Amino acid sequence: MAQGVRSYRSPFMGTTHVVASGHYLAAQAGYRILEQGGNAIDAGVASGIALNVTLPHLTSFGGVAPIVLYDAGADKVVTISGLGRWPQAADLEEFTREHGGDIPVGMPRSVVPAACDAWLTALRGYGTMTFGEVVAPSIELAERGFPASYNMCQAIESQRDFIVGCPGSAETFMPGGAPLSAGQVVVQKDLAQVFRQMAEVEYANTHRGRPGAIAAARDFFYRGDIAQKMVGFCQEQGGMLTMDDFARFGVKEETPQSGTYGDYTLYTCGPWCQGPSLVQILNLLEGYDLRSMGHNSVQYLHTLVEAVKLAFSDRHSYYGDPDLVEVPLAGLLSKEYAAHRRAALDPARAHPRMPEAGDPWPFQGEARNGNRVEAEPLSGASEPDTSYTCVVDRWGNAFSATPSDSFLTTPIVPGLGMIISGRGSQTWLDPEHPSRLAAWKRPRLTPNPAMVFKGGKPFMPFGTPGGDMQVPAMVQMLLNIVEFGMDTQQAIEAPRARSQSFPDSFWPHTYLPGRLNLESRIDREVGDALAKLGHDVRWWPEWNSGAGGLCGIVIDRERGILVGGADPRRDSYAVGW
Repeated sequence: MAQGVRSYRSPFMGTTHVVASGHYLAAQAGYRILEQGGNAIDAGVASGIALNVTLPHLTSFGGVAPIVLYDAGADKVVTISGLGRWPQAADLEEFTREHGGDIPVGMPRSVVPAACDAWLTALRGYGTMTFGEVVAPSIELAERGFPASYNMCQAIESQRDFIVGCPGSAETFMPGGAPLSAGQVVVQKDLAQVFRQMAEVEYANTHRGRPGAIAAARDFFYRGDIAQKMVGFCQEQGGMLTMDDFARFGVKEETPQSGTYGDYTLYTCGPWCQGPSLVQILNLLEGYDLRSMGHNSVQYLHTLVEAVKLAFSDRHSYYGDPDLVEVPLAGLLSKEYAAHRRAALDPARAHPRMPEAGDPWPFQGEARNGNRVEAEPLSGASEPDTSYTCVVDRWGNAFSATPSDSFLTTPIVPGLGMIISGRGSQTWLDPEHPSRLAAWKRPRLTPNPAMVFKGGKPFMPFGTPGGDMQVPAMVQMLLNIVEFGMDTQQAIEAPRARSQSFPDSFWPHTYLPGRLNLESRIDREVGDALAKLGHDVRWWPEWNSGAGGLCGIVIDRERGILVGGADPRRDSYAVGW
């Protein structure tokens, strides 16, 4: 940080409620709902859907939206698996043969859209308002338009060749054949019409009560006219989804996965996403005196990065859809397993590749052969997508969600203004991989919202976009707060490190052994010393969106305030009262 400057933005401090979201207009959408009397779940859904409108190059109402929420009245944490499934007709051998061993962009990678169901499931079960009420800000944003951000315009420019071949995308985001320019007003009338139709269906079913009316709006999406248009377009474009896939699909409410770090308890989603690796990394790091190492020192960053490599080697070999793959999660998340794995972390030398996966089975009382999956180096780029939103309200409820899926590699369905989730891109075609393609299987998802508790009470909802950087960025943010005493905004702004010494979750699974990216606000001497330890150090600019776009809200019970933070690396902002 510059001398005399605590943070480049002030943390947002309030006493009543706060929203921190990946786009400033989405933060305002959630704030509007809170001011109208809605709770954190109402506001979280409103801001999440507003992200689908304002960040269509990163998220979609037809994409994914995993959620972690805290219901203060029931004193419970719930996760919602906002992730779609491969079509029931999907077959690994046939898909590999048909596409020449590739997972191509476009409809072949489509899975059932899940974000809509996730938003409505959260609203129906834990909100207080109607869908029509929470979607009102998004209808306004889509219908009247909003100014395109610099980040959106850069993303469109980077994928212009793909977008121009997709009429449903090009008419909105490349009008007249040219990409949008920053500040140009973006209008999405087709998407606004979808929202209006769903709200009208809900209103027509008010006699069924609020939950029943929301369920009717949900059925209109998954069993009615919207599903028919999506399925028709999907099949025209070479996809496999059917009306039966849509009708059979439903997200799940699940008990969260959890772990501890000192006095803190972390809650995240299951091994169908990378969330449990957050617990694994912190379990590993708990065995070190990180504070005495010094923030972003050579030994601190080396220890952090090597812990990420160990956890992600296990992620590669064991994580997958637990409905179809047996994941040894109890062993993976145990403190005893972390102590065992810690022996593989050399304080004086970096692993030149992704380390070999461990064997967690004995740590849950089972004797089996470890399912260690090999990986070969592969150059290439990762796909940009995802955003994040979180809310804390006056009643103590909290909401954390990581919506995703972009029109940059999946075409918008003409007449609907949204894509069909292309999350099949986070699948493997290796028959030995736990996240290999299979019928009705969920890909292993990178979006992983989380929530931290302290003393049995919510302390912070937090999360970020960034693909495989999500978990490492979240670990760095949390440690900045609990080990180094930073406030929420300082913890978000501090320069970060990103390893790529493991297969990327996006197809074709780029793998750069030893690669370590450092934001250039980190001391050069530190980077040089890390290189001497064996890290392949590459320098990023001072602020790099590849380091994530964190948001979080700390609940400071001693002072009775909420402290929100949002990442200036993206279009994120925190607002409240």
